[in-house]
Amino acid sequence: MARSLRPPTYTMNHLCHLVLSENEPLAQVGNLMGDFVRGAIDPSYPETVRRGIRLHRRMDSFADRHPLFQRSRARLQAPYRRFGGILIDIFYDHYLAVHWDRFSPLPLEVYSRQVYRSLARHHRIMPARMRQYVGYMTQRDLLTSYRGIDGIRSALSGVSRRLSRPNPLAQADQELERLRAELEEDFLAFFPQLVTYVRGEVPANSALSLDHAHVTEDKAT
Repeated sequence: MARSLRPPTYTMNHLCHLVLSENEPLAQVGNLMGDFVRGAIDPSYPETVRRGIRLHRRMDSFADRHPLFQRSRARLQAPYRRFGGILIDIFYDHYLAVHWDRFSPLPLEVYSRQVYRSLARHHRIMPARMRQYVGYMTQRDLLTSYRGIDGIRSALSGVSRRLSRPNPLAQADQELERLRAELEEDFLAFFPQLVTYVRGEVPANSALSLDHAHVTEDKAT
């Protein structure tokens, strides 16, 4: 039986960041790495990784300022609203997984396996916490699991346990169920705008598009 990995500190909207990254494995590493590095970006990282980190940060800023994202946060009731950024990140990843076929011709299960393989080939350049997370994400197939409510409950419980102060996040799936239609409407209006924004940020050779967001197989060994 596979050894259980301890859930890492970070688990937010990773599916969204990965699928909107530049169509290059190292850029995906960088975009995911954005949740694991703070402050100045280490100049020793390859430029493609640094570009991914910068895109991650711009995407976060775009979402935080966007009226639809803010509206989703405002829909949450107390005591969940104070954790609105965390919750809407997770809930939006859920809706991306649910509506995956609208945005990619590649099945989510296939896409997820390709991402895991690409990330594994570049684990040496990842911070230790990120390597731990990638192992956990791969073992649990988190990207695919976000499609179901059980996967979201598991993500919420994990975040709840890892916060230093008491919090209600383990029960926040109730908010997702209560607001399912409203949050879905917000996401489906917001995500195409995020795609349009990212199109203006990634290099011209990116393969990103609303109907063709896919992974290029990494040929590195």
